[in-house]
Amino acid sequence: MAPTLATSNDARPPGGAQSSPTRRLASPSKEQIAALEVLARLELRDIVVVSSRAQAEQAFDLLDASAVLGFDTESKPTFAKDEVSLGPHVVQFSSLKQAHVFQLHDPDCRDVVSTLLKAHHITKVGFGLTGDHQQILRTLRVTPQNVLDLNTVFRNQGYPKEIGVKAAVAVVLNRRFVKSRKATTSNWANRQLTESQIVYAANDAWAAMQVYHALGLRPPPA
Repeated sequence: MAPTLATSNDARPPGGAQSSPTRRLASPSKEQIAALEVLARLELRDIVVVSSRAQAEQAFDLLDASAVLGFDTESKPTFAKDEVSLGPHVVQFSSLKQAHVFQLHDPDCRDVVSTLLKAHHITKVGFGLTGDHQQILRTLRVTPQNVLDLNTVFRNQGYPKEIGVKAAVAVVLNRRFVKSRKATTSNWANRQLTESQIVYAANDAWAAMQVYHALGLRPPPA
């Protein structure tokens, strides 16, 4: 039988006062996570790849009406010493049921992504976003606004500083979140993304949205 992992449901919305945890909680082990049932993920039919002006405009109309979106980025990996990443090459946003994967080689896609990232009325949620912010500022020349790194929520509940999406899904959803190692180190700068890349990118943002929802969090008042 798969283990049932303890969940803390007292997470507060972004911007709210947070009290220091009274006890330290351990992240689930790899063995515990491996024993869980797999979390059903978004399929290709639930994902929109955005790589042109028309697609970007259509995506913006939908996403700009959202109060909360799962958020993440992907960049072509660097392997040489002192090599600087030119990413992000892909930025993804997700609701609970659908994800949009933007390819940033198109200038109109970059403009729409920049506008969404600067939007104060949309809470962007994800995991480990410090590096993403730095790359976005360097590449897109914008500073993302109203962003909630869910690691902060878990840290304030007593978990380690970087719990990560896999452990978070295990804790709050009691499921195993599967990520492709091959997709992680693939070339995200390619004009034609593979199906594996598309599914990987979309579900990174979608999983953050699922955790946010399961924690009972709400966006701050407008």
